[in-house]
Amino acid sequence: MQREEKQLEASLDALLSQAADLKNSLGSFIYKLENEYDRLTWPSVLDSFALLSGQLNTLNKVLKHEKTPLFRNQVIIPLVLSPDRDEDLMRQTEGRVPVFSHEVVPDHLRTKPDPEVEEQEKQLTTDAARIGADAAQKQIQSLNKMCSNLLEKISKEERESESGGLRPNKQTFNPADTNALVAAVAFGKGLSNWRPSGSSGPGQPGQPGAGTILTGTSGLQQVQMAGAPSQQQPMLSGVQMAQAGQPGKMPSGIKTNIKSASMHPYQR
Repeated sequence: MQREEKQLEASLDALLSQAADLKNSLGSFIYKLENEYDRLTWPSVLDSFALLSGQLNTLNKVLKHEKTPLFRNQVIIPLVLSPDRDEDLMRQTEGRVPVFSHEVVPDHLRTKPDPEVEEQEKQLTTDAARIGADAAQKQIQSLNKMCSNLLEKISKEERESESGGLRPNKQTFNPADTNALVAAVAFGKGLSNWRPSGSSGPGQPGQPGAGTILTGTSGLQQVQMAGAPSQQQPMLSGVQMAQAGQPGKMPSGIKTNIKSASMHPYQR
C-alpha cells in the first residue's frame, strides 16, 4: 500500500513538472503574440510550436508509462466546502481559484463533459461509423487533392511575387526621343522656318512668293530694329518697291538686311 502511494506521488510530481513547463511555454508564446507581434517572424513561431509539440509528447509519454498508475481509477472527494477565501488554495492555483465552494467544485472536479457536448460527441461517432471504408478513402483522396492544389497555387504566387520583385521594371519610353521632344519644344531644336509656297501669297511654282519673303523679312526687321521703330517702315516700303520692280529676284539690300538681322542687338 505504501509503495503504491509513493509511486502515485512520484507520478503526480512528474506530471505536475511537465504541466508547469508546458504552461510556461504557452505563457511566453502568448506574450510574444500580444506584445511582440510586429517583430515576430515565422521561423520563431514555428520554433514555439515545435517546443509545445515536444512538451505535449513528453507529457503523453509520462501518462502512458508503465510505472504510472491509472489516474482514471483514482477518486477525488472534496472534504471541506467553504465560501471563505483560502490563501493556500490561492497560492497553489496561482490566484485562479480563490474559494473552494459548491459553485466551483462541479467545474473543477468534473470527470465527464457537459451533457450537450457528450451528446454531440456521440452523434459524431455514429455518423463516422456509418461511412464505409471506400467512401472514407474517396473523401480522404478528395481532401488531399484539394490541399495539394491549394499548396501549388500558393507556391506559384510566392514564386511570381519573388521574381517580380527581383526583375526591374520594364522601360516604356525612349529617353532619346523624350530628350529630342523637350529640346524641340523648349529651344526649337530641329525645327525648320521654311513654309510651303501654297500657304503664302502668290508666287511662281517651286519658289517662295513675295508674301513669304516679306513675312520673314518683317520678322527679322523686328529683331534688328527694336530700338528704332521709325526706320522699319521705310525699309519695308523699299523692299516692296523692289519686289514690284523685279518679281522673282531678291535685291541685294534684302540680303544685307538679313545678314545684319542674324546678329543679336546686345552683342554689338
